Amino acid sequence: MNGLMVEFYHIINNWIFVYAIILMGLYLFLAGSSLLEIRTYMNRNKYMYYDDILRSPLAPGISIIAPAYNESRSIVYNIRSLLSLHYNNYDIIIVNDGSKDDTLQRMIDAYDLVKQDIEPELDLDHNEITGVYKSTNKAFKKLWVVDKKNGGKADALNAGINLSNKELVACVDVDCIIEDDALLKMVKPFLESTEKKMIATGGVVRIANNCEVKDGRMLDIKLPEKLIPLFQTIEYIRAFLLGRMAWSRYNGLLIISGAFGLFDKKILIEAGGYDQSTVGEDMEIVVRMRRLMHNKNIPYEVEYIPDPLCWTEVPEDRASLIRQRNRWTRGTIETLISHRGLFFNAKTGVLGLLSYPFWFFFEWLAPLVEFFGLLYFIFLVSIGFVNWKFFFLLLLFVYTFAILYSSFALLIEEMTFRQYKKSGDLIRLFGVILLEPILYHPITVYAAIRGNFDKFVLKKSNWGSATRQGFSSK
Repeated sequence: MNGLMVEFYHIINNWIFVYAIILMGLYLFLAGSSLLEIRTYMNRNKYMYYDDILRSPLAPGISIIAPAYNESRSIVYNIRSLLSLHYNNYDIIIVNDGSKDDTLQRMIDAYDLVKQDIEPELDLDHNEITGVYKSTNKAFKKLWVVDKKNGGKADALNAGINLSNKELVACVDVDCIIEDDALLKMVKPFLESTEKKMIATGGVVRIANNCEVKDGRMLDIKLPEKLIPLFQTIEYIRAFLLGRMAWSRYNGLLIISGAFGLFDKKILIEAGGYDQSTVGEDMEIVVRMRRLMHNKNIPYEVEYIPDPLCWTEVPEDRASLIRQRNRWTRGTIETLISHRGLFFNAKTGVLGLLSYPFWFFFEWLAPLVEFFGLLYFIFLVSIGFVNWKFFFLLLLFVYTFAILYSSFALLIEEMTFRQYKKSGDLIRLFGVILLEPILYHPITVYAAIRGNFDKFVLKKSNWGSATRQGFSSK
């Protein structure tokens, strides 16, 4: 029995070691690729004059679609923010997704909305529309409001897409703060793309908790006061600057944040619009649009913009964070299962050979490997089969790698966009980096395990609730 135990011990240890080395190697590769991509972007846009796009007759029309559900606290300010964006040819479609509060009435009162006799085209499925409103005030001529029965975010987006009449659609979270020049930067790749068709672009999302906001505009960027949003600040910097930028370089992006993404409307509709059966609609639609282009054998691109273009409020307490990450996990699982035909599919190039396997092995399975590895370690401790010297050396190595990787992300942020300029911000962020592997990472692993359990055991499929403070009082 001891011989079998030793053999089992060595096999498991070797598999865990190989998995960890491959994971760390890929992270280093992505970090290096992200650095190169950001440098390329900065050099290419160093002398860019975005007013040329603002004045250009070739600039495509954009419909901004923002689903709203029980947003009465801040909907007026959020719409005001969208109305002040620097772009000529755009309109705003707010989709009131069956709100139970007075969200619709607040919009009617604030923007002089009047019900219109309009029947939107039904290219995409969605729940019944009970009214379409437009302002009688010429100052708000860009604004449309759709009132419909509740169907969820994907359903609301589909309703907005049906009403839109522009070439591109920008799908946003209504409670986000969008930078004034965000549309100019997001549309630029569509204008520059010649050899390949640009089907979608995304922008970096940053944390707005504790920032000073007035009338839907960002006045002063501050670090969050609470610890959980501080952890997410580092997490977002790392994920966007060292993750999505690298995949953008190799045209391998599988996700554009639901907070802010710009899409080719024709391709979006041809792909079938947003899937109402998943809680990860932002990832699923990108994968489906990419598969459509591969099936049609049309060269295409999906690009990410490293500029901080969108500011969003993140969970401030552990329970809300766990609910959010639980949903993200279930959304990832649903997308990967739905598109399992991509797995090592050489016909789809980077999408099937690199992007999908990476998400499968290192986004979905990594928390599971970590969790069962912990159970395995507890078992070894119980039978006295642990090399403690090796264990502590390995623990130190993993912790050091995590610190260095996050520090590298912070260094890139400081060398490029440097959003946090106040005295002591850098020291606070580095202190958060030191604590993150110990205090924050276990929470995200637990949320991922709960997500797997809820998906496969409880068969949970609802989107869940999100608690936000709103920006109106800050």
